[in-house]
Amino acid sequence: MATTTRPVGPFPRPRAPERAPDTASAVEGRADRVDGWRDLLREHFVALDVHAEGGPFDGAVRSDLVGHLAVATVDSTDQDCVRTPGLARRDPDAYLQVGLVARGRAVLRQDGREALLGPGAWAIYETGRPFAWRLRGPWRLLVLTWPRELVGLDGGTSRAATARALGGDRLGGIVGRTLAEVVAAPPGLSPAGGARLATELADLVGTVAGEALRRDELPGTRGAAELRARVEAFVAEHLEDPELGPDTIARAHFVSTRQLHRAFADAGTTVGRLVRRRRLEHGRRELSDPCLADLSVTDVALRCGFADLAAFSRAFKDAFHEPPSTFRRRHGG
Repeated sequence: MATTTRPVGPFPRPRAPERAPDTASAVEGRADRVDGWRDLLREHFVALDVHAEGGPFDGAVRSDLVGHLAVATVDSTDQDCVRTPGLARRDPDAYLQVGLVARGRAVLRQDGREALLGPGAWAIYETGRPFAWRLRGPWRLLVLTWPRELVGLDGGTSRAATARALGGDRLGGIVGRTLAEVVAAPPGLSPAGGARLATELADLVGTVAGEALRRDELPGTRGAAELRARVEAFVAEHLEDPELGPDTIARAHFVSTRQLHRAFADAGTTVGRLVRRRRLEHGRRELSDPCLADLSVTDVALRCGFADLAAFSRAFKDAFHEPPSTFRRRHGG
């Protein structure tokens, strides 16, 4: 297994290189085991949990700098890469990243949304919050990384723009091709020229994101349906949080609690019912899973966001007409 000895990706606060980048300045690394791959990704990007399916493993990264922008080409096999809340919390540096799929298929999840990406599609994500990539291939991902404080995109727009498939319209396609060309062949520029190009590329990404958000601000029932879909995904990712409720969900989606309730009233339900139903469905799956037989029913209740076993048992019996312990015995969990 060969690995790089000098990280070139988003190591703490990347700076413009002292000389103009050229092909000789690129740093490459390769790994044939998951543990080495995890280390390699941390050197070039940020700390991630990596889960790969069985079988032969191979991965390679090639990185370079254009001003304060780190550009990289990543090739590997089927895997999930997860930035957990703990990893994000422990990292003092935050970055805005663009992932552009050049080969294979990918799913990016962040901020309660999910983007399905094929070749040519790209999406924005931020390392200061949890995110997850599901990559199926063999795949190639082009990654561009800016220090978050050097990107003019405001926090609200950025949070609303993450994990959205971009590149499907004319503007997104033009910007996507430009990003891909910069990654493939970083231009040899002076430090000042590299910094200007890095800033201008970030501005183009922000323009595409802003236009996409404006198109998504649809009136009437379509806008409400889109909000409900985002909330459904957010709830599924945060079931263990005992504070999950209308107020926290509304804040995460930059709408008022009243707007949130109105969107669900249009569908004849409530946010509270959604959270309760998803928690109980999750609990039922865990109780019937033989791999989780060592967990007590109390453990399952807490993993589903219930405050205690009694509350979980009452809700479970109301929904499924039998106590959770009886359900587990019947289904062999």
